[in-house]
Amino acid sequence: MQLPFFIALRYFFSKSKQTIVNLINLISVGVVLVASASLFIVLSAFTGLKSFGLSFSNAFDPDARVEAVLGKRLVVDSLQLAQISALEGVAMASPILEDKVFLTYRNKSQVGLLRGVKENYNELIDIEALLVSGNWFANSFDEVIIGGGIARYLSLGVYDYTDFLQLSTPKRKGGTSLGQNPLINESAVAAGIYFANEEIDKKYLFAKMELAQRLFQRKENEYTYIELKTSEDADLVALEKEISSLLQQDIRVLNRVQLNAALYKMLNTENVAVYLIFSLIIIIALFNVVGALIMMFLDKKPQLNILFAMGLTPKQIQQVFFYLGGLISWVGGGLGFLLGAILVAVQQAFPFLYVPGTALPYPVEFALQNGLLVLVTVFGLGALASAWATRNIDKKMDLA
Repeated sequence: MQLPFFIALRYFFSKSKQTIVNLINLISVGVVLVASASLFIVLSAFTGLKSFGLSFSNAFDPDARVEAVLGKRLVVDSLQLAQISALEGVAMASPILEDKVFLTYRNKSQVGLLRGVKENYNELIDIEALLVSGNWFANSFDEVIIGGGIARYLSLGVYDYTDFLQLSTPKRKGGTSLGQNPLINESAVAAGIYFANEEIDKKYLFAKMELAQRLFQRKENEYTYIELKTSEDADLVALEKEISSLLQQDIRVLNRVQLNAALYKMLNTENVAVYLIFSLIIIIALFNVVGALIMMFLDKKPQLNILFAMGLTPKQIQQVFFYLGGLISWVGGGLGFLLGAILVAVQQAFPFLYVPGTALPYPVEFALQNGLLVLVTVFGLGALASAWATRNIDKKMDLA
């Protein structure tokens, strides 16, 4: 095995008397280099975009959420809440009351999801970091924090006392006599506007727990779910069993990935699609390697008798050209990865590409798994291309 490899190494670095053969070899290495660098750069850019996009939803979502398996209600008293907060791996627990609400402001209306939260909710989720205007529940009267999408649609600003935001929900209990209003109505002032992402901004608004309980006609200990701030090494499976035992109710504990299952599935699908598309480009680039091997075989064919006379078998001579094809693709792939890594590092340290129309540097992220994926893809496909190109060489040598 060593001798065929060293002969292939010599063929790879030595120049042929035929200029066209040298040129084809350089083009083959260059094409694989460019394809490998492109794959790594695109994967790094996609990883950067993924991290950038998820940073907003991660800032909005808790580390974990406790939900009822059946129904939409958890019955939790203050003692049980304190016991949950004291569990190993839990830094903080905060109850949430969430349901649909009908919003009316002047002549515009919209349906949103109102989250009733405790005053210390901003310690669980750094919602204040997302605020672009106003404050987080700074007054004693009824206030709401609304998403930028809702504010834009309703043309609503913060602390507008000329006209209050109207919140309405259907009455839950008892019949409604003829002429009576079938809705529970509350008024509130928009105290702040936040921006997370487009989907969240046009859907969610926050209110104090007392306002949400009045709107949704819920008792003091009735909640939709409990959001948790956990340590990085928290065992969610164990937490699920402990919390279920405390509440005497079937519950499930969901992490951030499970809370955004559709989003993560879409991102992963896009990532796979991008990888497959650029892997196809690498496959096309490797056709140059096949062509280079054929030219090298024709160029070196007169010398094969010498190798045969030295004791190399036809199978070993076939291995020489297999290793030669491997070297072309492996060197090109390695240099391509190195070039891509340098460009990604430069973009991270000294941005030179910006999102069109903004001063935001195009997000990229150097991830080791992307580099390994590129190298494995190029090396694997390069080996397959070399094996295919040299599959019948031992039958075509016509050795004396």
